[in-house]
Amino acid sequence: MTDSPAAPPVLSVRVADECFEDYILNSEFTFTVSGYAHVQIGKPVAQWRIDSVEPYVKNYGIDSQEFCDYRDRTDSTVLVAWIGEEAVGHIVLSTHWNGFAHVDELAVDATARRNGVARSLLNVAQFWSRKRNLPGIMLETQNNNPAACRLYESYGFIVGGVDHLLYRAIDPTSEEVAIFWYLIFDDDGSSES
Repeated sequence: MTDSPAAPPVLSVRVADECFEDYILNSEFTFTVSGYAHVQIGKPVAQWRIDSVEPYVKNYGIDSQEFCDYRDRTDSTVLVAWIGEEAVGHIVLSTHWNGFAHVDELAVDATARRNGVARSLLNVAQFWSRKRNLPGIMLETQNNNPAACRLYESYGFIVGGVDHLLYRAIDPTSEEVAIFWYLIFDDDGSSES
């Protein structure tokens, strides 16, 4: 008799608990920037020109304290993705002033990327948004993260706007461009794309 292979750990998403800070401190959210995309609204990400740069590591410096009060408010939440007993990603959601759900932050630990974690977090974000009868979800990413852009596009988000000046106060020489993505819900329960 042969042993059957162990079942892979289950991916689950649940509301952040008191371990959220430990998870943030022990996770790796950096990514390597190798180019800057030139956003073309209405064209697929694959058709965007990317200007290569000397690769460097980008770290947004995620601060768990920044989002602690989101867990206790009725118009926001912090959700953590788990693979088995290990926290591997999170999403911070709030209701934006314009009525859309707003993804204030979405991050996946480097060791867990390409395992469906971000997509699972977006699925729960969509459920959270629909439960509140919001018209859709919006988020912002930058042109230095084409992988995130491809994810959002494949999920059904569309580019609603681009801001070339958003990061200039932080760094006047920055080539980072803010890209605003929208997932608009149809009345039939699907999403527009």
